Amino acid sequence: MKRHTFFCAVAGVAASLAFSGAAVAEPDESLRNEVQAAINKGLKYLATKQDAAKGFVGSEDHPALTALYAMALMGNPETKGVTPEARKAYDFLLASQKEDGGIYKTSLPNYNTSLSLTALTLVADEPKVREAALKARRLVIKGQYDEGKPGEMDSPYDGGVGYGSKPPTDMSNTHFALEALYHSKKLLADDPDRAKAEPQLNYAAAIDFVSRCQHLAATNKSSWVSEDAKNKGGFVYRPGESKVAPEDPASGKPSVRSYASMGYAGLLSFIYADIKPGDPRVKSVKEWLAANYSVTENPGIGSEGLYYYYHTMAKALNTAGMDFVETPQGRKNWRADLAKQLFNLQHEDGSWANENGRWMEKDSVLVTTYAVLALEHIIRGL
Repeated sequence: MKRHTFFCAVAGVAASLAFSGAAVAEPDESLRNEVQAAINKGLKYLATKQDAAKGFVGSEDHPALTALYAMALMGNPETKGVTPEARKAYDFLLASQKEDGGIYKTSLPNYNTSLSLTALTLVADEPKVREAALKARRLVIKGQYDEGKPGEMDSPYDGGVGYGSKPPTDMSNTHFALEALYHSKKLLADDPDRAKAEPQLNYAAAIDFVSRCQHLAATNKSSWVSEDAKNKGGFVYRPGESKVAPEDPASGKPSVRSYASMGYAGLLSFIYADIKPGDPRVKSVKEWLAANYSVTENPGIGSEGLYYYYHTMAKALNTAGMDFVETPQGRKNWRADLAKQLFNLQHEDGSWANENGRWMEKDSVLVTTYAVLALEHIIRGL
């Protein structure tokens, strides 16, 4: 993959984005060794949290946690093949599959199934896994919301994916679904006739939904869209609703402020849907992310969802082939910056946990999987 540079113009000049194949990070063996050591410590901690009999980690009620763990195990550069821990995790995911193809216990079918499907694609050369993954893929596609007349936008939530079958839909679940479908396309690559017979996601509707979550007046005509520098190009959680506290709580109006974890989810959604880098929506979100670069907080929302942010940031920048982020403060080696921040936050037992408990981030199993996955995205570029 060709490497590029993420560029945001200096303060006082309208932000812009440039790509340069010349700016390629030099191999850093010392940092690579440190990252690998942190990965190993994190995985060792997670292994102590795996149920010996059933194979799940965290909560049996949420297979997504075990799916994240399976992905972390499979992403370890030092591991060849499927480890015993990974095999137990995959056996749990397969045992959790319902007749409808979903991989969930009693709730959050789209969220749990999307992450489980992404994990299954890593071992889909096994026939039983391949068929289970295809069943899960159908459920993920079925989870796309379409109110009223099929194919028409009758609701701002149309085209997106939520936690379940009913609205509201949101950016987080939509990007997880697009990710799962992106990685599971290979399951049908050698059988075009079957591929045609399988259900299809309405990608145009999905990207329309993603665009309706972005502060960009040129492509989103919603009344809440702002062109001010704090928001332009950034993303909110769902159309007309952010998870950032309102600037004026007394007004009673919901917040529509941009924040970075949804910005990276938006960037990934564009990549997974094959929206080209020159598209103004892609350029604009990259500009916002460069202007709001940070490894100490989730820009716009502080410590809330911090490790989700670290994981999504690393995944997006790595997937986009970015070695550097050019910010108003200068060029940033995001891999080195984020790795060192994660080293500092790792506990002696190998775990990570957020002091801010929003979105379950006091759960050391969930947060440690996020951190390990982020480090694995980092190490691939070292």
